[in-house]
Amino acid sequence: MDRSYLKYRWQPFSCNLPRFNGVQFLEKWRGKRFMFVGDSLSFNMWISLSCMIHSWVPNAKYNLVKTGGVLTELTFQDYGLKISVYRTTTIVDIVNEKVGRVLKLDSIRQGNAWKGMDVLIFNSWHWWTHTGRDQPWDYIGEGGKVYKDMNRLVAYYKGMTTWSRWVNRFVDPSKTKVFFQGISPVHYDGRDWNQPSKSCKSETQPFFGLQYPAGTPMASLVLNKVMSRIKKPVYLLDITTLSQYRKDAHPIYYSGNHIGLDCSHWCLPGLPDTWNVILNAALSS
Repeated sequence: MDRSYLKYRWQPFSCNLPRFNGVQFLEKWRGKRFMFVGDSLSFNMWISLSCMIHSWVPNAKYNLVKTGGVLTELTFQDYGLKISVYRTTTIVDIVNEKVGRVLKLDSIRQGNAWKGMDVLIFNSWHWWTHTGRDQPWDYIGEGGKVYKDMNRLVAYYKGMTTWSRWVNRFVDPSKTKVFFQGISPVHYDGRDWNQPSKSCKSETQPFFGLQYPAGTPMASLVLNKVMSRIKKPVYLLDITTLSQYRKDAHPIYYSGNHIGLDCSHWCLPGLPDTWNVILNAALSS
């Protein structure tokens, strides 16, 4: 099996990313609470960070607790560091009503579970593009009105604007650091890297070139607009471009039992480790 993907390391042009040291991370964040909030890409990043730490202290005592199907908490007991992941497809609420499942663009009731953290890492986009049976809602609601559908970028902007208002209202920057995990790209369409007949399937090499042909995803432009209007400090983990280059880093080629064509999620060890190296550097800056 090809393992060359394990040897790649992201190198920025203008600086050197510090290598991750799990022992130093545990010591620095002793007694603190981290929470990833988002979809399966947040889960991807949470597993990555948990494994990166554990690889440095393989004999450390830890406790893993799952609550209600949405919250998973990993505690490194000797250090009192708790790293959690809260699963939510859209950050804003999806509510069961008489008409069906309604995506509430102006509601974040679940936000109470995110309060009191020392570090919050948010993420959302993956599910906003789904349609048909894969769509996790039946209708979209805003301002007391219900719509069958709307432009997904418009809906995403409205939903993330609601999230930004939640941050402005409930986050105390003196107690909580807030990050947003940037848009994670997909590699279903080879036209994005000038190979129209390809997808991520059987890809074992990154895209090599100075500029990714597909350019910046529209969702990133929407997210940047939301981020520019937040009053509280929020750090964007701008992982999009570096991840676009990694058409080789999806599990479909490497996992013998992976169901379907998955060009959305990422192998571990793999690309999400780089995201966490960037997170670690941002936390240290």
